Amino acid sequence: MPIRGNYWMPVDKRFRGTKIYANAQIGPKEVKAFCGIDREGEKLVEAAVRRLGFSARAYDRLLKVARTIADLVEEGDINPAHLSESIQYRMMDRYY
Repeated sequence: MPIRGNYWMPVDKRFRGTKIYANAQIGPKEVKAFCGIDREGEKLVEAAVRRLGFSARAYDRLLKVARTIADLVEEGDINPAHLSESIQYRMMDRYY
């Protein structure tokens, strides 16, 4: 998926009225509001958490990275492909 357009535009709109200006600043309490996923995505993340032993903190990080990936390809919703890519990055982080 090519990166195009202005990455910051949807991020600015999403965080308007908050002190957050980047996905990395989303706190644990805001993850549900800003990083919503569908049922298929929930199943994928639950399987990753169960099989790979991710913590609650790692779960939040997965969602925030998936949110960033979705923003970069200018998609409003986080889909399973974004979550899969996020999981792969997390696995690389563990081993390298």
